[in-house]
Amino acid sequence: MRLTVKLVRAFRRLPTIKFVRIRKLARRLFERVVFFYLALDPIQTYNYRMKQKSARSNQGETFRQQTVSFEEIPHQSKLFTDFQANAEKIQDFYPEKNTPLEKFAEQVLSNYRVDRQALCDVLLETNESFGAGRMTFENIELLRGENCTAIVTGQQAGLFSGALYTVYKALSAVRLAADLQKKNVKAVPVFWIAEEDHDFDEVKKTFNLNKEGKLFDSENTPKNYQANLPVGLVAFDETINETIENLFDELARTEFSVETKKMLNETYRAGETYSSAFAKFVVKIFADYGLIILSPLNEKLKELCAPIFIEAVEKSGAIVSALLERNKEIERGNYQPQVLTAENSYPFFYQDEMGERQSLRRDLENGKIKLRHSKHEFENAELRRIAQNSPQKLSPNALLRPVVQDYLLPTLCYFGGAAEIAYFAQNSAIYKILNRPVTPIRHRAGCTVVERRHVRTLDKYRLDFEDLFAGEEKLSTQIVESFLNVKTAQTFAEVEENINAQLARLDQELIKYEPTLSANLESRKRKILWHVEALRKKYHRAEMLKDDTARRRLENLFAALLPHNALQERSLNINTFLNLYGENFIDWIYETIDTDGRTHQILYL
Repeated sequence: MRLTVKLVRAFRRLPTIKFVRIRKLARRLFERVVFFYLALDPIQTYNYRMKQKSARSNQGETFRQQTVSFEEIPHQSKLFTDFQANAEKIQDFYPEKNTPLEKFAEQVLSNYRVDRQALCDVLLETNESFGAGRMTFENIELLRGENCTAIVTGQQAGLFSGALYTVYKALSAVRLAADLQKKNVKAVPVFWIAEEDHDFDEVKKTFNLNKEGKLFDSENTPKNYQANLPVGLVAFDETINETIENLFDELARTEFSVETKKMLNETYRAGETYSSAFAKFVVKIFADYGLIILSPLNEKLKELCAPIFIEAVEKSGAIVSALLERNKEIERGNYQPQVLTAENSYPFFYQDEMGERQSLRRDLENGKIKLRHSKHEFENAELRRIAQNSPQKLSPNALLRPVVQDYLLPTLCYFGGAAEIAYFAQNSAIYKILNRPVTPIRHRAGCTVVERRHVRTLDKYRLDFEDLFAGEEKLSTQIVESFLNVKTAQTFAEVEENINAQLARLDQELIKYEPTLSANLESRKRKILWHVEALRKKYHRAEMLKDDTARRRLENLFAALLPHNALQERSLNINTFLNLYGENFIDWIYETIDTDGRTHQILYL
């Protein structure tokens, strides 16, 4: 054992990335010996693994980090920024926001009613089918204990896992669960796949960076795709193979390309659904982190949800009334409700025999519940019977889903994005109607990864990350005038100054002798300066076109760090970085993320 330890320590001191596989083999050999001496105790093993990850993640690597306030980032909602600032006016919407999680755990556990053994049996079965790792099964065993809570997050089953924030959500849950374990609060990370959603356009496409550093998209719509199906029922056909081939034709060829492509080929295959492929891919990249995957379309889980379904059907009118009142409260606070709620709203969708997910609406005249775009009607009592006997036919809407989720799981905390935080401002009213503890929500960790080539570009042009928010055109102007052709830029400034000065002299003369022409001169001055500015912009574009290196650097900078004029995590897919850095990338993010989520992190590789 001592020899194994020495080998591990020696390999960890090797700084270059090409020795990663050797270090992994040595580490796994060492861990096998340790697990034998731990007698495979789940709690000790979980704590040991998390400690090892924390100790090894940055071996041989040091990263410069920076944080940016969300108030500096464009297009953030006022409700979200006030939530981040813990403003007093939002406290009624988030009643448990400032309750310590260690204290809230008592409330969660005392209110939990679901059969843990039945729940964990289903989780064990589904995670086995996804090919989950040993640590996931250890966490499922921990969850069987009556004093264990869940740190939950979730996302739609996007192609190749979707945008980066999906990965950051999962890592937030994993990291907080590990941190709570150190405080003797038993908690396991659970990822809820939002596979009941049917907005296929949101999941069918993802973006990566190609060999030249430009943004490109991957998209897959199966030939026999049927609209309104939950994404968990949309199955891939043979076209997914071509989608993967095209992806790797565009990506740079690296030492991790073969392994990354193999991982996608093993998970995204014909016959797999968007949900099952997503789950199999996620459990592979989180194999050593113990993430538990939950698939809500599972009929056994639906049966466990039947009691909360029944209660929600019975109190559907009260739920809608509470939401309408809550929306008014949100508007009185000068915020905008995230989800529109009408008087005829109903908190469930109905899934028909063909698998299609149809929204339900209450007829305000006769009280019956109608399928939207259909003549079919239900009595509320009939929907109650369905909730009791065939709960798989019902699907909670966006505002009810978190309540159902937190009924099924002993949820201590939920990690979400800005939109989900806005949902929780509304649906905390539903928790109260259904007599459930209002789950605290935290903003997931968020990160922009800046590769070394982009660090060099930022440094060369003396830019900070926040400067990118001004836009590509403005930075292009700044680069031309400060680095490419300073002399011409100065000439433009002098001409503009001279025009202003000479027209000001003329204005003084006109005011003396012909005051009515002064206003006319002001109008003409604006037009003259507009033409000068238009000429200046054309000159900037011409200079950037002449300097191909500067233009390419700037375009690549925006493609990588602010694609589609939004944060990197909103567009880029994890495979860009898995292809460049392998599974080390997951470890780096795990070690650096901030589970408080109050700021956006910038990680300079």
